[in-house]
Amino acid sequence: MLALDDDPLLPPPPPPRAPVQMPWGLRLREWVLAYLPLLLMALLALATWWLVKNTPIVSAPGSERPLRHEPDYTMQGFTLQRFTPTGALRVQIEGTQMRHYPDTDTFEIDEVRVRSLGEDGSVIRARAQRALSDGKGTHVQLLGGAQVVRETRDGQPPVEFRSEFLQVFLDTERVQTDQPVQMLQAGNDMRAAGLDYDHRSRVAQLKGPVKARLDPPGRRR
Repeated sequence: MLALDDDPLLPPPPPPRAPVQMPWGLRLREWVLAYLPLLLMALLALATWWLVKNTPIVSAPGSERPLRHEPDYTMQGFTLQRFTPTGALRVQIEGTQMRHYPDTDTFEIDEVRVRSLGEDGSVIRARAQRALSDGKGTHVQLLGGAQVVRETRDGQPPVEFRSEFLQVFLDTERVQTDQPVQMLQAGNDMRAAGLDYDHRSRVAQLKGPVKARLDPPGRRR
């Protein structure tokens, strides 16, 4: 019996076709398209993790940390000026270094120099090794070699105060201390254990014991 495959009249079967090789760029494109959704999900998860990690946590009301008595900024070789609403200079404070403490809103100043202009044109000049000032610069505490000079424009001789500690209230033009103080004016020299001087009333309250050396007006030059 003769098989059909052995029929000499039939053409021989075609040889098997070799597998088609796709170009490298096309294969890479197919791979990217196949895995693109997975890559996007991974990137989204990574971005969400980074956002959660770097988002600041909002503190509940009343849970803020108390401020410590540490300076939040410093200034070197500085000059601070405060002006009146009309633009006139009221107070100028200079020093070699200034430190601001946010818990008390105060300034600590080294080698301080203060110049204040009164409404009547009078001038207060002060200096000390160190000073503490409120945020507005109206209350200044002078420590170490403190010196305050009050000058007027009415022909009166200037008044000078010397002590290791002086408080100057620039808005009310007062000088106070609870430590030994020396008060000088013209040829007069008064020393006391404390002082409360009000320039507007021209009254100085000296706390005892008090020692004074008064120069008679006839001897003044």
